[in-house]
Amino acid sequence: MRNLLILTVFALYFWGCASSIDTVNLGAEDRLKYALNLYEDEDYQEALNELQSIILQFPGNTVVDNAQYYLGMTRYKRGEYILGAYEFSKLIKNYPASESISDAQYMLADCYYRLSPNFQLDQQYTQKGIEEFQAFIDFFPADEKVAEAEQKITELNGKLAHKEYNTAVIYEKLEYYTAALKYYENVLDIFHDSEYAPLASYNKIKLLIYRDRNAEALEEADRFLQKFPDSGRYSDVESLQSKLKTELSASK
Repeated sequence: MRNLLILTVFALYFWGCASSIDTVNLGAEDRLKYALNLYEDEDYQEALNELQSIILQFPGNTVVDNAQYYLGMTRYKRGEYILGAYEFSKLIKNYPASESISDAQYMLADCYYRLSPNFQLDQQYTQKGIEEFQAFIDFFPADEKVAEAEQKITELNGKLAHKEYNTAVIYEKLEYYTAALKYYENVLDIFHDSEYAPLASYNKIKLLIYRDRNAEALEEADRFLQKFPDSGRYSDVESLQSKLKTELSASK
């Protein structure tokens, strides 16, 4: 019994004192266990070193795909999202039969989600996040994280819609009315289910009226009332619609 207690204490010491262990002679599975112990202890730098060594030392071993996945997770935990995306994409490309493939695809998308900046800045990472979350949904439709992926796509699309809408408002203020109308239309065509769609439609109606394009304004007002019945601008658009109908009838 005493010997068993000594062995147990020794084992706990062995795995708990991660930085003091010589892992050179460990097999692939024990080496991975050791690396994951470092990961769970949030000793991410040492975990990175061990995981990279596993991939190099045991290239054909069955644990390598797990090492590759946790290499991506370690980068992610450190906030190194570009490097994390690179590691997850390597797993997807090199180990397509891995049990971690769906998790890797989700985490790849989430890295881009984390990299997505304020709506006023370049939205390259936002677009990538949408693409990778959509790939996750398409390839793994039964995964429990699909709902989260859909929610994040909606959030990222909202950011793109905000940028498009803001661009339209800026062009309108600068009196570049043709460009403003184009961007309002982009919001309505591409982001029709976003919170910015009714705002874009309302501004488009007002701008068309200002430009004496009343027939087009009436068409947009009709469309607004049909598509956005819950908008706070609904009664305003009803009034504009009525006024436009009266003016167009009088001009015939």
